[in-house]
Amino acid sequence: MGPPPVAACQAGQWLEDAPVKDDIRQQIGRLLDQHRIMTVATLRPDGWPQATTVGYANDGLTLYFLCGLDSQKSVNLARDNRLSLTIDHDTPQVMEITGLSMAARAVPVTEVAEGEKAMRLLMEKYPEQTSLPFPMPKFAEVRIFRVTPTVISVLDYSKGFGHTDLITC
Repeated sequence: MGPPPVAACQAGQWLEDAPVKDDIRQQIGRLLDQHRIMTVATLRPDGWPQATTVGYANDGLTLYFLCGLDSQKSVNLARDNRLSLTIDHDTPQVMEITGLSMAARAVPVTEVAEGEKAMRLLMEKYPEQTSLPFPMPKFAEVRIFRVTPTVISVLDYSKGFGHTDLITC
């Protein structure tokens, strides 16, 4: 079990005087920057969790993802904006497992400027994308969510089997 939670971030940004080791901050930043797919779990009306894979982009600790206007994720988050997410990758060795798990709040982006910024950040995650078989959707055609973490769990098996560092925001 990792150390007790500490106040470390607020509104998607690190607090300057937060007692979080620089290596943990850097590891979180590296993991966010090197990945572009996450699994989000929302709560369905019947109370069962629904996990879905989505693409994401981040601006610091603020994450963005988009989905259909009437998708199950949109419906679930309109009713209860809490979600859990994971960001990780497959490894050939069990002791190389690293990743992030977060409890977060997701709110729809309503300002066009922020929506356009999120779309730009999302496309920057795919630099090798040279063309699309159809045009990118416009801001009004999708739902973009801003995800702000409340708890971040940094998983790093290289520090010991199942090792996590827990950060509260």
